[in-house]
Amino acid sequence: MADIVKQILAKPIQLADQGIKAADEASSFKQEGGEVKAKTEKLAGLLRQAARASSDLYERPTRRIIDDTEQVLDKALSLVLKCRANGLMKRVFTIIPAAAFRKMWSQLENSIGDVSWLLRVSAPADARDDGYLGLPPIAANEPILCLIWEQIAILFTGSLEGRSDAAASLVSLARDNDRYGKLIIEEGGVGPLLKLIKEGQLEGQEQAARAIGLLGRDPESIEHMIHAGVCSVFAKSLKDGPMKVQAMVAWAVSELTANYPKCQDLFAQNNIIRLLVGHLAFETVQEHSKYNINKTTSIHAVVVASNNSNNNDMNKANGDDKQNQNQISHPLGNRSPSQMYNVVTNTMAMKAGSKPLQQINNGANQTNQAKNNNNGNAKQNYQHQPHNQQNLSLSGTSIKGRELEDPATKANMKAMAARALWLLAKGNSSICRNITESRALLCFAVLLEKGPEDVKYNSAMALMEITAVAEKDAELRRSAFKPSSPACKAVVDQLINIIDKEDSELLIPCVKAIGNLARTFRATETRIIGPLVKLLDEREAEVSRQASIALAKFASSVNYLHLDHSKAIISAGGAKHLIQLVYFGEQIVQISALVLLCYIALHVPDSEELAQAEVLTVIEWATKQAYMNQDETIEILLQEAKSRLELYQSRGSRAFY
Repeated sequence: MADIVKQILAKPIQLADQGIKAADEASSFKQEGGEVKAKTEKLAGLLRQAARASSDLYERPTRRIIDDTEQVLDKALSLVLKCRANGLMKRVFTIIPAAAFRKMWSQLENSIGDVSWLLRVSAPADARDDGYLGLPPIAANEPILCLIWEQIAILFTGSLEGRSDAAASLVSLARDNDRYGKLIIEEGGVGPLLKLIKEGQLEGQEQAARAIGLLGRDPESIEHMIHAGVCSVFAKSLKDGPMKVQAMVAWAVSELTANYPKCQDLFAQNNIIRLLVGHLAFETVQEHSKYNINKTTSIHAVVVASNNSNNNDMNKANGDDKQNQNQISHPLGNRSPSQMYNVVTNTMAMKAGSKPLQQINNGANQTNQAKNNNNGNAKQNYQHQPHNQQNLSLSGTSIKGRELEDPATKANMKAMAARALWLLAKGNSSICRNITESRALLCFAVLLEKGPEDVKYNSAMALMEITAVAEKDAELRRSAFKPSSPACKAVVDQLINIIDKEDSELLIPCVKAIGNLARTFRATETRIIGPLVKLLDEREAEVSRQASIALAKFASSVNYLHLDHSKAIISAGGAKHLIQLVYFGEQIVQISALVLLCYIALHVPDSEELAQAEVLTVIEWATKQAYMNQDETIEILLQEAKSRLELYQSRGSRAFY
């Protein structure tokens, strides 16, 4: 950097020296030339000062200011050379207006002001005057650019407090205007912001992470950030940073991913998925890392999670320090033998006769017995544990430190982690597989039940995206959403519960998620169709539309159990609702309702309920509506459903009337 700046400064210093020498040799306009010489000498001194401080200068404004200064010095040299004209004839024909000198003096003053500002703004923190630097003359045309230069220069060389304030100023600029965000990136603001995330105080780290999230508004900008090392910086912060900063980093991850989905895999390669799941699982479920839980303990983990709230109440009631240390040293918490016995009993009831769970039972009882016999040595044993066992938290901070965070910070951390996982999972099979192999599904289920509103919403959206990928990826669907999986059961229970309650904020993502899982349910699963059919009678058009789409996935021919599901829809009274939607619904609802009605008619054409509801008449009417037949697939489906109904209903209708 210093060598580049010295090269930039070499030519203007040379021009200044030539101008001073030419002014000394002037034979006319000596007074005016003397004024040019004085200002040039002052400017030359500032340029030499800049050359000595080249390692501290901020390159972007240096180039711009020195380029302008070089042009001014070149004009000054040309002007004073005219004052050297010898001979009467040359003097007669060399005419220099007085205005030319006044203009040159003004330009030299402006250059002096620009270089002085550059030296002040690039000064190290210990040499910087904390007062307002003002704007240089070059800022007359673009004041915002100089303000951005000043803030980025402070990020490079300012104190920790000054850097925090500078990051906050850049946040304000980036939030106000997309163009300002582009300028911040072009002027080299990303590098010092990332450095501040690594090295700054809490407030500075938080503001820098917010700035990065706001600056990542387009693929080009995010590519620039990726090349600057944003992935590794975010991973380190999510592992070791304060929780408030980690929440802001998680938000920034979600913003970058939303605006540039290609960075999903880059974040995954930097272990960000596992770190986010760790934050999501903290105080939600125990033993959340996929690297220390296998399938044999999954039921046990579910039972532990179900008793988590009771254990938290007991731990809060007993504040003994040794007990806290024992709790940290054992991932299942400080349980009494009777409590652990209850956990194991419940586990055995869920899966009786399972050999691996019996082994877990024995191990758990032995662990509790050892804790009771050696309670006095617990602290000493804890101190001799390896570091990775002591530090159970994936965030890199101590569990005790994380527990002491205020509830609002913890809730915000979970909300941002869920939001980041939602957008990272969108359309990405490998990341969805990574998420579902961890305890994330169980976390989402717990948070859907007990979390704050924003946590619930982000969790529902994450499940919607994961199930959307699983719908198209048979391998992921079979591995992550097996009906016998405890995590899958917990997720489905919560989705059905929300649909039953008709929670307006969460309803649509949960309906979509259930529809995406349509091919995973068994014929014996009877809880799902009824609540979805009820939503067909919903006043809000979008809810009815999504319910129709979800039910169509159950009744579609690609679903192996389409016949059972179609009959269940009819039994739940779906036909009359669908007819109302096809006839009187909004256009966005009519098409999806018609598709579902066609599937039902195609698979159960001999249904008495369909005959009594005169579904054949509805489908015949639909075939005559041009806007309903624009899609070739729907047109074919209508014809097939009509043919099947004509075969059965026209013959059977006599028996019904």
